[in-house]
Amino acid sequence: MNISKQEQRVLHTLAMGGEIRRYLNEDGKLTEITCFTREGYGLSNCTMDTFKKLKNKKLISSKGGRPYRITPLGATSAQAQMNQR
Repeated sequence: MNISKQEQRVLHTLAMGGEIRRYLNEDGKLTEITCFTREGYGLSNCTMDTFKKLKNKKLISSKGGRPYRITPLGATSAQAQMNQR
């Protein structure tokens, strides 16, 4: 499966315990998304376009209105990455 660098970064953040929160308007349409690391910091390169690509590829999912998390397919698709702290 072809996954861009930006998608890889978001998947890696989600694999480390992050989440994507979505915000809807009064009509129920998606207006904004924000990706958070497990420490609570915002991820700036998580755009609406990246979110839609990951969702269409079924690499992330939400259950019961909770924030989006990585799926088992997404976890196997994410390449190993050195976590530099």
